[in-house]
Amino acid sequence: MKDTCSRPSGLLLPFPIPSAIFEDISMDFITGLPPSHGRTVILVIVDRLSKYGHFIALPPKFTSHKIAKVFVQEYIRLHGFPSTIISDRDPIFLSEFWAEINRLQGTQLAKSSAYHPQSDGQTEALNKCLEMYLPCFAVDNPTSWLPLLPWQSFGITPLTNTALS
Repeated sequence: MKDTCSRPSGLLLPFPIPSAIFEDISMDFITGLPPSHGRTVILVIVDRLSKYGHFIALPPKFTSHKIAKVFVQEYIRLHGFPSTIISDRDPIFLSEFWAEINRLQGTQLAKSSAYHPQSDGQTEALNKCLEMYLPCFAVDNPTSWLPLLPWQSFGITPLTNTALS
């Protein structure tokens, strides 16, 4: 029987392959983590070409202003502004403030297809890895994951990408 109550799925189209590292990135949140030093959320930023991941811990309550500030402090200072940012349809990424910052920098905001999280599959895959491995490393104390987060970026992010070889 066909479900008539659900919205129709968006068209599933792949994003173009970037031509340079740190030119196109994707962003997403991991939520629902046990509190560690006042943080319960991780902002995941993935370079779409190299697959390098940045993991930034956040408090449970945050705004688009806070995300923009952390993005500049933790990502822009290292790599500069990307040409394209792909994200899901989280209200943070749809805010006027976030759109204006990116407009001023000339960054294109692209949204993954509605109801198709797999259209941004590499970010979702990195999220799953982090969600799987982080509790393993903090097994003795589930609230001690924050100091381990930088090591996850080093350990989970692939050192080589077969597509670049």
